[in-house]
Amino acid sequence: MLYAQVVLPLAQPPYTFSLDEGLAVRVGDAVVVQFGSSRYYTGIVWSISDERPTFAHLKPILRRLYSKPLITATMQRLWEWMADYYICSLGEVMRVALPSLAKPSATSLEELEERSIAPPTERYLRLDSSLQTEKALAEYHAKHSRRAPRRCDTLDKIGAVAIARGALDSWVPRRLIDAESEHIAALEKQGLISCEHRPTEPIRTTQDLLLPTLSEAQGRALELIHAAHNDNRVALLHGVTGSGKTEIYIHLIAETLAAGRDVMMLVPEIVITSQLIERLERIFEGRTTTYHSRLTALRRGETFLRLSTSTGGELIVGVRSTIFLPTHNLGLIIVDEEHDANYKQSDMSPRYNARDTAVYMAHSNNANVVLGSATPSLESYMNALTGKYAYIALSERWGEGVLPEIVVSDTIRAVKRGERKAHFNLELLRFITRSLECGDQAILFQNRRGYSPYVQCRTCGFSPRCPRCNVTLTKHKASARMECHYCGYSEAVTTVCPNCETQDMSLMGFGTEKVVEEISRLYPQARVERLDGDTSTSESAFKRIVSRFEAHETDILVGTQIITKGFDFKGVSTVGILNADNLLSLPDFRASERAFQLMMQVAGRAGRHNNRGRVVIQTSQPKHPIIRYVATADYRAMALAELEERRAFGYPPYSRLVRLLLRHTEYELLRRAAHYTAELLRAKFSDGVMGPVASALEMLRGEYRAEILIKVDRGNSMSRARQHIRSVIADVAKVKDIKAVRIDVDVDAQ
Repeated sequence: MLYAQVVLPLAQPPYTFSLDEGLAVRVGDAVVVQFGSSRYYTGIVWSISDERPTFAHLKPILRRLYSKPLITATMQRLWEWMADYYICSLGEVMRVALPSLAKPSATSLEELEERSIAPPTERYLRLDSSLQTEKALAEYHAKHSRRAPRRCDTLDKIGAVAIARGALDSWVPRRLIDAESEHIAALEKQGLISCEHRPTEPIRTTQDLLLPTLSEAQGRALELIHAAHNDNRVALLHGVTGSGKTEIYIHLIAETLAAGRDVMMLVPEIVITSQLIERLERIFEGRTTTYHSRLTALRRGETFLRLSTSTGGELIVGVRSTIFLPTHNLGLIIVDEEHDANYKQSDMSPRYNARDTAVYMAHSNNANVVLGSATPSLESYMNALTGKYAYIALSERWGEGVLPEIVVSDTIRAVKRGERKAHFNLELLRFITRSLECGDQAILFQNRRGYSPYVQCRTCGFSPRCPRCNVTLTKHKASARMECHYCGYSEAVTTVCPNCETQDMSLMGFGTEKVVEEISRLYPQARVERLDGDTSTSESAFKRIVSRFEAHETDILVGTQIITKGFDFKGVSTVGILNADNLLSLPDFRASERAFQLMMQVAGRAGRHNNRGRVVIQTSQPKHPIIRYVATADYRAMALAELEERRAFGYPPYSRLVRLLLRHTEYELLRRAAHYTAELLRAKFSDGVMGPVASALEMLRGEYRAEILIKVDRGNSMSRARQHIRSVIADVAKVKDIKAVRIDVDVDAQ
């Protein structure tokens, strides 16, 4: 009798199940097991042993789901590394790694069977063995071409595709044969071809790839990346916006695919990189697979299953979860906009960073890595300064593009001089007017959606708050409601203060909805649109707005962070950052770095082709160091200043941060658990423990939240620190009064 350790998609360690002799199961297989009295799960066989466990009763593995293992040995190592590094269970890794339909669960075997999917298949054709030489095919054609010309024509088409795929005895997808179904059916009936359903394969184009021509600077950068990869080093490509990083990516992708190896390209958000993906699909036709949450569950499941049986040579483009897709011959990982916070999963375990995971994954697969950004993260830049990463710089825009002029506009001075209309300084309005008169376009950036961030009573100061999250509600004019942007709670807009009952409720601040209203009033002839989380609720809605702006059917585009990345608009000559102050005042040691990154990304949308363009930054702090660095586009000065400050206070990259988030619906119970946990941690980490304190979001979706921050100096062992944290969490779970408090661990907290 054999016994299998099976990982289930639960926050639990692997469980042991018995394995009947008649059931052929291998490590990595997806299997169906019963867990509890009435629940059936898909699990992954992690290991198989002939040593019987000590406990008496074992449930059996009921059946195997797929004909081939669902995960490879390389994927097993990745899961184990993630579970260890990010302090979670293998089951939690499985929960995020596999798409839902690849791991169905149900209350009965019949229901689970209905939810199961099979790897995608399609119809394939192959010439009969009597026709699998060019001579035999030519002889048949000469003999039958007059009597059955269409039949011969169809055979010739099948033969041509088969030869293109390697040999006349190759199986070819039916979709590649331009022939009527009746002719295919006749050939099959006569035994001249064989037909069967086989796993879907990507179409391998035989045409030469139309690769972009590289400039001299891009060519040098490509050579330096090759040199870094020859030294087994990560390449950090620091290219200003519009410098042509994508062209370098395309050459690297082509080289890797030509070697028969897979390429994985990570992007922060799939929607905002639609232009990039469309370009890649045009160049690498039939070889590009996209993967993201906006795909249907069926499509995600089928994509995962198809890749699990792939032979390599594919380009996979997607968001952070793409890192979990199966590859069999990974050769290159590209992380575009590597600094972006979207690579960090923050809402559930494992709270992984896809950029860091990509570096580990490439190392374990003997693959190369390129991290690209116009504003690299300070962690990556530090690795470049110390020589751990190779540093490659592109400091000029590609082609005829030139860096935009940066104008800092003082809002306090504008107010004093009467040089302000609504939320726009006259300096910005003059540039917008000039752009519109020249037939150009403008982009306005405001990092708040909605009409007004909050409503406040001028008499008593009361602001309506979400009863489940304890945050102020944002007014949306279109819906005439106040909404919570965390849980979705909403209520009608009120003009009477519920606290003091005066009619003195006023709108405070401004969001994108209000910006659109005001700019439309100032420029009634202009066509204005808004691009934010409220207007781009679907991929089609997003594409419609972007397409209209690309086609110059929109003159002014107002948006949040969604407009800052991945776009290449030819007609934009003016970009306005309406309130830089709210980027600089966040209570976060990364606030300055992120403000610089965001403003530089916004600025990068201007003048990307033959017009220089200008960027107007409205701020009440024109002498703030970050504003000065943005105005001079001096990343190095910003990075060195920020690194020096972080060294002084012991923040990353000079330390590692681990955040423990404690949650419970009862405030007093949470408080006791937080203080007890902090005491245990201080016994192990001494001065490296900060807190507990209330979270920035003290209450979210009905749960109170507290945080404890652990600072681990770079000179100390992170492995030992993780062991200490695991032991403390285990000790807390043994205390009856507080074990109900949930503790979430965030390693390398952002």
